[in-house]
Amino acid sequence: MLRILVFTLAALAATGTTLSLLTSYRWYIRMWDFPRVALMLVAALALVLAVPVLAGWARALVVLAMVLVIGWQGFRIYPYTTLAKTEIAQAVIKRENCITAFSFNVLQTNRDYARTLKLLDREDPDIVLLLETDEPWETALKPVIDRYPHRLSAPLGNLYGLILLSRLPVEDAEITWLIDNETPSVFATMQTEGGARFRYIGLHPRPPQPGEDTEKRDGEIAIAARYAKETKLPVLAMGDFNDVAWSRTSQMFKRIGGYLDPRIGRGLYATFPANLPGLRWPLDHIFMSPDFTLVDMKVLENVGSDHLPVIAEVCLAPRAAKVLNEAPQAPDASDHQDMKESIRDGKQAARDEGTASGGSPPPP
Repeated sequence: MLRILVFTLAALAATGTTLSLLTSYRWYIRMWDFPRVALMLVAALALVLAVPVLAGWARALVVLAMVLVIGWQGFRIYPYTTLAKTEIAQAVIKRENCITAFSFNVLQTNRDYARTLKLLDREDPDIVLLLETDEPWETALKPVIDRYPHRLSAPLGNLYGLILLSRLPVEDAEITWLIDNETPSVFATMQTEGGARFRYIGLHPRPPQPGEDTEKRDGEIAIAARYAKETKLPVLAMGDFNDVAWSRTSQMFKRIGGYLDPRIGRGLYATFPANLPGLRWPLDHIFMSPDFTLVDMKVLENVGSDHLPVIAEVCLAPRAAKVLNEAPQAPDASDHQDMKESIRDGKQAARDEGTASGGSPPPP
């Protein structure tokens, strides 16, 4: 019985790791981007059990395979540990140019509105991005929504509604459909209290799941990356990307857009699934251009959703930040090729499904 358990665990860890190496839009391949921590733990358990349970070539094979799995998964996760060097400096610079930004996938079917309201009352962020909001959520959140002078809302019953709230001055703000007519995104130009301008991007593309490959998700992420590359303003991007920070698509987004990730060197800041503390993934993101420094970033408590909320305080100080921060990693030719192919294939998938939006992000 123990031999079967060892072989089953080893096969799961090795198969998941091997599939994660493939470049494909297929949901049953891309899903293996997510559970890297879990696969590493499964491999470690198989390794520990293999030594006393197996013998001969079988033990040698399992031990070698599990060492490779642990090494590869650890390599991918390492930047999101405190052992790695941080990319973004932790510093308060010009308090009038510091802002707090909050992002939360509320889970549309979660009807415990009071806990989210209480959390927003307590944190009182300058910018609020709420995802999976339908009309009942919009109605329940009215006491909070009414406190913000600038607000955009697209209440939808398909798990992809959103609400953007800002107490910062907003020059322009637009909800747009980048790839299909079912998953809105939001773009806005905002100002800090000190008058510093920046662009804000909020995303929530579809996840890989049975019957849903990743062409459209990857296309939306790629469009947002290209947009950040083209705009001359600092950029703050947030949302539930339905993609983990270490995936090929997220890394392309980061390099093409010239973003830095405040999690690098600080931890996973894992947010999903909320009810499995040891097996969560970093699914809800905050990326920023190198014009920002970080004051603080937190994953907040469970308030009834399958995601945990994320809040960060950042300061916009381009001159100081570019000295204090690491330089963004430059994209290479494969990143540009991935971006073009992701946008092309995402739009084609939407056309094939009859959901093409014809929309585009606002001018950068």
